[in-house]
Amino acid sequence: MGVHVQTTINGDAVEFACGVDESLLDVLRNRVGLTGAKEGCGTGDCGACSVILDGRLVCSCLVLGAEMNGKSVETIEGMADGNVLHPLQQHFIDGAALQCGVCTPGFLMAAQALLRKNPDPTEEEIRFGLAGNLCRCTGYDKIVRAVQAAAKEMRG
Repeated sequence: MGVHVQTTINGDAVEFACGVDESLLDVLRNRVGLTGAKEGCGTGDCGACSVILDGRLVCSCLVLGAEMNGKSVETIEGMADGNVLHPLQQHFIDGAALQCGVCTPGFLMAAQALLRKNPDPTEEEIRFGLAGNLCRCTGYDKIVRAVQAAAKEMRG
């Protein structure tokens, strides 16, 4: 049985049909064609599939696509402004805060959600804000430094 959903993704009105048991992650990747969010674990433990749902950071593998009706979703694809990278994206590149890239979209979405709530976080607050995201390739220091640098730039 399918469900018809009308939602907003990255500021654009989107409609799709999905199964009642289909995750938001699967809907984004397989029905909408937004493949930035990755499935790392499928259980909400790694953060690779993180998106912002109605202003709140969520693991899209734990949310049903059918629940999106009338809601707003932000994904990594909506972070840049055309060809201009968001400061977080640019500082991740400049600071070599990524390696294989599987976890990077989730970290960027978590960092964005954090900086919206707290534009001047301490290192401890950044580490806490990113704690739901796991990286198997690199240490977290470069990621934390990239978030600090982006936060500073975004504050002006």
